[in-house]
Amino acid sequence: MKKSFLSVLKEPVCGFFMAVADSVPGVSGGTVAFLAGVYGDFIGSFGNIVGKDKEKRKKSLLFLLRLGIGWLIGMGLSVTLLESMFTKHIYEISSLFLGLVAASIPLIVTEERETLKKCRLWHILFFLAGAGAVVGLSLLHFRAATDSMNIASALYVFIGGALAVSAMVLPGISGSTLLLAFGLYVPIITGLKKFFSLDFSSFALLFIFGVGVLAGIFCSFRGINYLLKNHRPATVSAIVGLMAGSLYAVVMGPTTLDEPKAAISASTFSIVFFVIGIAVVTAFALTKYSAAKKRS
Repeated sequence: MKKSFLSVLKEPVCGFFMAVADSVPGVSGGTVAFLAGVYGDFIGSFGNIVGKDKEKRKKSLLFLLRLGIGWLIGMGLSVTLLESMFTKHIYEISSLFLGLVAASIPLIVTEERETLKKCRLWHILFFLAGAGAVVGLSLLHFRAATDSMNIASALYVFIGGALAVSAMVLPGISGSTLLLAFGLYVPIITGLKKFFSLDFSSFALLFIFGVGVLAGIFCSFRGINYLLKNHRPATVSAIVGLMAGSLYAVVMGPTTLDEPKAAISASTFSIVFFVIGIAVVTAFALTKYSAAKKRS
C-alpha cells in the first residue's frame, strides 16, 4: 500500500516541477519528465488515449490526470511569481534565462553526441533553419493584445501555442523560449496570473492559446516521434539551432513587455544571475547522471 501511494504521489510532484520548468525560458518540462523516468509514459499516454485499447486508454487518462493536477498547481504558483519578477527585474531574470539556455545547449549536444556524429555537412542547413526561425520571430517584435483579438492575432496565438507545446515535450527545448520569441511570453503569464486570480479579462487570449496547445499535443506527438526515429540527425540539428537562436530571443525579451525596454546590453547583463542559470541546468545534468549510474 505504501509503495502504491508513493507511486501515485510521484506523478503530481513530477507534474508540478514540469510546470515550473515549462514556465521558465531555457528549461523544458520534457527534461524534468526524462529525469523523473516518466517521459516514455508521458509521450505514450497521448497515443493510448486515441488508441483502441480501452484498458490502456483508462490507465493513460488517470496518469495524465495525476500529472495534470501537479502541473496546474505548479503553473499557478510559477506565473504568480514570474509575472511580477519579469516586469520588475527584467534584466536579472533575462540574464538567468540566458544562463539556462547557454548551459542547455552543450547538455543536449552531449546527450545526442552519437547522433551528431552521423551528421553530414549539409545538416548544418537544419541548424541554420532552426536558429533563423527563432531569430526571425524575435525580429518581428510581435506583442499580442490581451483585451481584444482579431483574426490575425488569434491565428498567431493559436500557432504559438501549438509550437510551444511541441517544444515543451522535447527534452532540452523550452516552449517558453519560443513564446518569448513570438512575443507571447509576457501576455500569457500575465493572463494566467489574472485567470488564477479569477480575473477573466484575458480569457479570449488564453482560450485560443489553449486550443492551439491541444492541437499541438495531438498533432505533434506522432510527428515528433516519427522525425526522431527516422530523421534523427536532421531533427537534432534543427533542435540545437532552435536553442542557439533562443539566446537572441532572450536578449530581446525586454522589448516584448507592455512597456518595452531596451534589449540586454553589457551594462544591464547580470553575470551573477547568468551563473545561477548555468548552475541550475548543471544540477539537472548531475541528477540525471547520478540516476543513470544507479540504474546501471
